[in-house]
Amino acid sequence: MELRLLVTFEKVAGVLSFTRAAAELNYAQSSVTGQIRALEDSLGVELFDRLGSRIRLTEAGERLLPYARQIIELSAEARAAVTDAEEPSGTLAVGTMESLTSYRLPPLLELFHHRYPKVRLSLRTTLGDETRQALRQGTYDVGFLMEAETAHPGLESEVLAVEPLALVAAPEHALKGRELATADLLGQPLLATEPGCAYRDLFERELNSLGGPVDFMEFGTIEATKRAAAAGLGIALLPEITVAAELAEGSLVRLDWEPPFTLRTQLAWRSGKRLPAHVRLFAEQARKLVSEQG
Repeated sequence: MELRLLVTFEKVAGVLSFTRAAAELNYAQSSVTGQIRALEDSLGVELFDRLGSRIRLTEAGERLLPYARQIIELSAEARAAVTDAEEPSGTLAVGTMESLTSYRLPPLLELFHHRYPKVRLSLRTTLGDETRQALRQGTYDVGFLMEAETAHPGLESEVLAVEPLALVAAPEHALKGRELATADLLGQPLLATEPGCAYRDLFERELNSLGGPVDFMEFGTIEATKRAAAAGLGIALLPEITVAAELAEGSLVRLDWEPPFTLRTQLAWRSGKRLPAHVRLFAEQARKLVSEQG
């Protein structure tokens, strides 16, 4: 079994698409198909069931996948051990989310860009469920999660920080200065990012428990949601770090309501995965950065 064939197999198994695997590996689709056929011929088994335009792993493919991942990870570890250990290098696919990419990670990205130029970072913006699935499939090396839960099947994770949330509105909002219960928020225009974001989903669940359903005006991004709140279109629950500048300058105010749930920013990776040196370095620097940010 050639290593390059196992790499291609692991990628196809992760995304379950020859076309997508070819794009991510920078191969022609015919090359990916040919490599999978060559691996199947060498093993004497079929690794994928072809179901029209879809594929899925066969039982043999399922058995091979964990071994392929171990071989690939050991190969990367061996390469790092015998090459220039003084300068970390390698690719690093990181699953993250808008609030962290824009407001927590820039110093970390700047550090790696200037100090570790041989580490090639690829940031993939996804929400919790998609990030967890990509980690389990090996599409991402590590991923940042902002969740209430800290146990994730198939993953190992480390809590980096509790992530404070702030309920914000325009300075002239009628609820400003009042001590609020959750019931006081019912009937208010509510602004939010897309479904699947942990703080939005927990907020919606809390409001619905008092007699919803609750409708949100969705703005897609945090920046758009903040602008809508500042314009007086409604109230929004967002990570405190994303609205710190607006609260300081007075374009938004914090309403006196405490969420009955706690979110934790976490770094996660696939259970049993050997983290190469450059991935461990990234995790160490992320841990240090978040602790310094408070």
